[in-house]
Amino acid sequence: MKRSGRGAWPYLFLTPAITLFTLFLAVPIGYTVYLAMLRTKVSGLGLGKGARREVFVGFDNFAAALADAELWSGWLRVLGYGALVLAVMLGLALLFALLLDSARVRLARFTRIAIFLPYAVPGVAATLLWGFLYLPSLSPIRDVLDVDFLGATTVTYSMANVAVWGGVGFNMLVLYTTLRAIPRDLYEAARLDGASEFQIAVRVKIPILTPAIILTTVFSIIATVQVFTEPTTLRPLSNTISSTWSPLMKVYRDAFVTGDLYSAAATSIVIAAISLVLSFGFLRVVRNRAFGEG
Repeated sequence: MKRSGRGAWPYLFLTPAITLFTLFLAVPIGYTVYLAMLRTKVSGLGLGKGARREVFVGFDNFAAALADAELWSGWLRVLGYGALVLAVMLGLALLFALLLDSARVRLARFTRIAIFLPYAVPGVAATLLWGFLYLPSLSPIRDVLDVDFLGATTVTYSMANVAVWGGVGFNMLVLYTTLRAIPRDLYEAARLDGASEFQIAVRVKIPILTPAIILTTVFSIIATVQVFTEPTTLRPLSNTISSTWSPLMKVYRDAFVTGDLYSAAATSIVIAAISLVLSFGFLRVVRNRAFGEG
């Protein structure tokens, strides 16, 4: 009896986490799948009691979502946006982490806070801040550069700038924390062998950082394919951003503008599936280098 009582304690401690997971993750996902298999059927003119009713349509909504040209156009825009954001954001994060880990850096604590601080700014506030800087009538940047930051050919770069400005600090902190956990003896041994600081960074630090770089890349991929705040917030300032610029914007339009919750549910599941494929596909490609698996 005593042994049985002891075995129940771990489950008792897990109960709050399991309850929260069930209520706020499992149940909403299950309800979304349920909605994605329904559709409203209208009888007659759609007036009167019983004229509109929900009917089960199976996977028809998923087929319609996969055949939607607007969804795939949004994915193409997001993939281009994501490639730009990932390359610049993770490259700067790695560069700043390596520079801050250098023994010769000055004001390291102030610099870390300054780089990380934009991440603490809410996404909507950051996008509004940059949006006003992009406006021709308000931007001091336009006095120096004659560029339409909200034009059809430049708005993607403007949104990418907001994402990079806000995301570099978090990724830098992850990489920098990993660097600080590396024994200093490795660097001293490399210096005794005649390695320069650049060679130490390239041949010692970056290989050790590989798992952390992959981790931040996966997080960044997931965040990038779910881009919503930047285009939605900048849309009132520019007529070059459509209501379906990104896949999540299309879900929002279908659910809250046109009122088609069933199509929005199916599209959101398709987006989640594609995000999983991209993330796990990337992990599968790099798992040998990151985790020593074949």
